[in-house]
Amino acid sequence: MSEELIIRSAAPTLAGLKTGSLFPCRFDSREQLTEEIREVNRRLGRKGMRLLPLRIEDGNALLYLYRPQRLQRDLENAETRALLAEAGYDDFRPGRCLPRLMGRLRRGGEFPHEVGLFLSYPPEDVRGFIRHKGRGCKCAGCWKVYGDADQARRRFESYHRCTDRYCRQYAMGASLDDLLVPGS
Repeated sequence: MSEELIIRSAAPTLAGLKTGSLFPCRFDSREQLTEEIREVNRRLGRKGMRLLPLRIEDGNALLYLYRPQRLQRDLENAETRALLAEAGYDDFRPGRCLPRLMGRLRRGGEFPHEVGLFLSYPPEDVRGFIRHKGRGCKCAGCWKVYGDADQARRRFESYHRCTDRYCRQYAMGASLDDLLVPGS
C-alpha cells in the first residue's frame, strides 16, 4: 500500500480534522498487506493514530485509519450510543465496538450504516440516512446530510481543501511522516 493511497484517502484524519477514514486497498499477498499495515502502524502510532483492516477478501481490503482517543470521545456521545445500541452494540468502548463493526462488515448483507459514527459523521445524519433509507437528504458530499446542511458543506469543503493540500505537499516531496499531525 502506498503512502499516496493513505494520503489521498485519509488526509483529513491525518491532519486531525476527523476521527477516521475508510478506504479500499487492493493487495496481492495477505502476508505482505499484514506487514505493510504493521509498518504503517509503527509510524502512525507515534502520532496517536492506527490503521485497522475492517474486512479482507479476494485481494481487497477495507482499511480504517483512525485516532483511538478521538473515537473514544465520539463514542461517549449519547445519540451515538443510542444509534449503536439500536444496531446491536452493547459495549461502547472502541475495543468492543470495532470488532462488532468488523463482524457486521464481514458477514455481508446490508452495509452497516452506523459506520458513519466511526468517521465523524454527525449522529443526526447517520440517523436520518437510516430512517430515510438514503433518500430525501438536504445535500450530499462525504455523506448524506439530514441535519445542518450549512455546517456539513463547510466540513466537506474543509476536507476537500485538506486533501488537496496534502496531495500537493506529497507531490512536492513530503512524506507521510511529514504530514502527520499529532494528537487525539
